[in-house]
Amino acid sequence: MSGNHWQGLTGQNLGASDWFQMDQARINLFAEATLDDQFIHVDPVAAAETPFGGTIAHGLLTLSMVPHLLYPLLAPHVPAGSTSVNYGIDRLRFLVPVKNSDRIRLLAEISSAEEKEPGRALLRIAITVEIEGSEKPALVAETLVMMMAPE
Repeated sequence: MSGNHWQGLTGQNLGASDWFQMDQARINLFAEATLDDQFIHVDPVAAAETPFGGTIAHGLLTLSMVPHLLYPLLAPHVPAGSTSVNYGIDRLRFLVPVKNSDRIRLLAEISSAEEKEPGRALLRIAITVEIEGSEKPALVAETLVMMMAPE
């Protein structure tokens, strides 16, 4: 995997992921795993009295779905045997909360590719997580992915 392979993909629109439905079971499991059991996430009765009208997913839960939604879009461009690892997130903004039962999908475009050393390239991928039926997205960010050629 040469740096040229990745640099040639700069500006490439990777398209949209499949829709993914957020559900209360996943929200509850995330709350349990992170010890963030604020009522707006786990108590449908109390959350119904908030401006959200019901429970919402943690912003970090929505963010944590990015690899699941992104990698099928990236896979056709990845040379066989390569490994990708999360390298970070830049310019992250949570714009609209994802409600229980909302469907989300990811839009992605490769912003840049930089060869860090032979066999390793850092991709900057502009992402938007959309909520079906919402004019505003759940989040926008630039995710960083380190691509590593097989040794």
